[in-house]
Amino acid sequence: MHNLNLRIIIIRCYSTTPSGSYYNRLYYPMRKNTFRRIHPAPLAFGLALGCGTALPAMAADDATGKEPAHPPHAPEKSEKLAGQPQAVLSNPKGHGPDLVKEKDGTESEHWVVTASPMNTLRTPIGISRMPQDVLHTPQTIDVVPQILMQQQNVKSLDEALKNVPGITASVGEGEGGMSGDQFLIRGFAAQNDIYENGLRDFGVYTRDSFDYDHVTVIKGPSSQVFGNGTTGGAINITTKTPNEQNHIGASFSGGSGSYYRGTLDFNHKITDTIAVRLTAMGNENNMVGRDYIYSHRWGIAPSIIFGLGKKVNYTIEYFHQSDNRIPDYGVPTVKKPGAQYARPATEYGVSRTNWYGTTFDQDNTSDDMLTGRLKWEVNPHITVYNDTRGGLYSRYYSASQEACGTVCNAALFSSHPGTATISRNGGLGGPNPYQQDDWSVQNVASAVANFNTGTIRHQMIGGVDVEHIYDRRLNYAYNGTRQGTSLLNPSMLVPGLERGAAGQYANNLTNMPNGVGKKEWKTGDATDVGAFFSEQAWLAPWFSVRAGFRWDHWDSHYSATGGVASTPDTHLGQKQDTFNPNVSLMYTPNDHSMIYFNWAQSTTPIGLYVTNSSEPLTPKNAAFKPERSNLYEIGAKYSAFHDRIGFTAAVFRLEKSNSLMTDPSSGDVTASSDNQRNQGLELSASGQIVKGWNMIATYARYDSETTSSLTLADVGKQVQYVPRNQATVWTTYEFAPKKAYNLTFGGGVTWREGVFLDPANTARVPANVEFDAMVSHQFGQHWKVTMNGYNLDNRLNYSNLFSNRVTPSIGRAFLFNLSMTY
Repeated sequence: MHNLNLRIIIIRCYSTTPSGSYYNRLYYPMRKNTFRRIHPAPLAFGLALGCGTALPAMAADDATGKEPAHPPHAPEKSEKLAGQPQAVLSNPKGHGPDLVKEKDGTESEHWVVTASPMNTLRTPIGISRMPQDVLHTPQTIDVVPQILMQQQNVKSLDEALKNVPGITASVGEGEGGMSGDQFLIRGFAAQNDIYENGLRDFGVYTRDSFDYDHVTVIKGPSSQVFGNGTTGGAINITTKTPNEQNHIGASFSGGSGSYYRGTLDFNHKITDTIAVRLTAMGNENNMVGRDYIYSHRWGIAPSIIFGLGKKVNYTIEYFHQSDNRIPDYGVPTVKKPGAQYARPATEYGVSRTNWYGTTFDQDNTSDDMLTGRLKWEVNPHITVYNDTRGGLYSRYYSASQEACGTVCNAALFSSHPGTATISRNGGLGGPNPYQQDDWSVQNVASAVANFNTGTIRHQMIGGVDVEHIYDRRLNYAYNGTRQGTSLLNPSMLVPGLERGAAGQYANNLTNMPNGVGKKEWKTGDATDVGAFFSEQAWLAPWFSVRAGFRWDHWDSHYSATGGVASTPDTHLGQKQDTFNPNVSLMYTPNDHSMIYFNWAQSTTPIGLYVTNSSEPLTPKNAAFKPERSNLYEIGAKYSAFHDRIGFTAAVFRLEKSNSLMTDPSSGDVTASSDNQRNQGLELSASGQIVKGWNMIATYARYDSETTSSLTLADVGKQVQYVPRNQATVWTTYEFAPKKAYNLTFGGGVTWREGVFLDPANTARVPANVEFDAMVSHQFGQHWKVTMNGYNLDNRLNYSNLFSNRVTPSIGRAFLFNLSMTY
């Protein structure tokens, strides 16, 4: 038996990727003539402490945002150390161990061990006002990484957020017939809380994911960082921007529901300091399990950076997306005699494919955004940022909002269910199509200062945020009331129905409440000027305190003009000054873990949602006080096994006062009276379990309640749209990853317990359970083929929720994807 000549060399431990995944490389040499080979995965666990002493230095490098001298994807040469190998015979393809030639002529193997990109704790937030990574930010933060979106073949923001517990999609409430991306976070509206690289995206449209690097959900009130809103949290999209690596990638998908999709991702470094990137998408699909629903969209997003790798750099990004789709308001809820709750009609035999719209229903959007982002490292202590965005949003929208009233409900459960007829005029905004044209501008100037005073380290962040949004709508009217249709066998045809030109059928316009009347034009605008400041002080290397505030001056206006002259035009305005503080305590015993306490407040003024007009100013509500929210949260985060697996746990209590309630049939915003509370537990684990086996899992347990209300019957009831339990699991395994017969297969489940659809808890939607799977094969280094299956058991699930109707989710579907990267 040969003697085992075992030596361990730690050449370097470092971490970096453009998307924030951290990689640590350990080199383990072993003589080739030994009898057995030690597997690198157990070795990584045994040597995890080896990089512990290097982590403070790595954290310092990470704060600069600079990449190490040797990128993790390139073969790295061993440093010249006394008595150590002088040459590395690297595998030219970068696979397996590197062969190292010793001085005595023998060869050793240098194994490469990397941390899992599925562990998102090291992901930077990517916002100048939040310069830390997820691990060191004292809030519950969920990240949908690029690798997960690729494995699931994610095609929209909605699909990406299925991986985040506490997110619910809603088709919107009340006036204006909202659609597009309307999300709830922890049960509270987040229509105005979608951001792209830290700047608001004001558009009302369904966002495609072709330009996404990763998606971050920052939970809990965040007005101190983002401004008014963010009761449940904020959604931030980090886009693909130019980097140093030249590459070109493309993919094509096809499958169920006449699905066809192509994407392009091209990056090129023009000079040492200038690089460009172009991403593009074309998409056409119907929806499996729903009649007549389709989406035809395309998008393009070019960007350029000047000063790549320099202390001063400026990135310019342009984004355009056009979409022609059919809006889907789903199926109505009905109540069976003797039942405790109303439920979706599809639970009583109504076909899940039934669509209750007309031939006039359409949702056409065109969205353009131009963004410029400046970063200036003034000196080692101060960095200045200035982010500017201008947006143009155009939309033509017409939807049928169906409802099954008392007569319809009785007929469905009679001996002649075929006589059940629904109304499709809907509530306020339902009968009228409209053309919407908006524009917005926002500028955030900020500075981050890092310095010491004696033994205390400080990080100060301050700046000014100015934004303005303008919304202009032209309401159209039909020549008559839209007829109802059969609940069991609906028809989209309405004989004799016509849509008039502007002002042609003024008397048929929707009668807006509170004396506004039947108006042709609606105009809204709002200006927000905010100033923010925060400081984090490390009173000890292991303990820090962070406190900050934001002051906002909110000035909004709303007008309803034209139309029927018998009602005077309406002109309203509102001004609010808001102050939102935040305090956090953080215990960080090492660079791998943190325990924290966070208290934060947020404010939501009436009329905040200008572009979707869900809460327009009226003579009655213009004087309402804004909603106020408080968050109390205790949490822990731990990046274990050398950053291979990340764990998070948090308990929270979220309280909202002066809750604004929107009537689903009239769109009228009622008095700011209700107090609501949601509290609970959120857990997550993500990363690499063993070599080749990755997993991400989340769980949330919520206890929500209306604690006070003018409607006494609502007190003690569960907050609408908030489930008690919700969980997601996704896992993949790589079989023979560097062999010609390689295979990656995986799958997961998304589960959401049933939720109530109204504050009185009289209507309920059943639980969602969806099983998805994927299998892929890599052809060489550049080509890959993937097959994805969605809702494999064809379960009747429900995605978008409304107070009196729900939208069935996609049925069983399969997508084939062919991709290449050079």
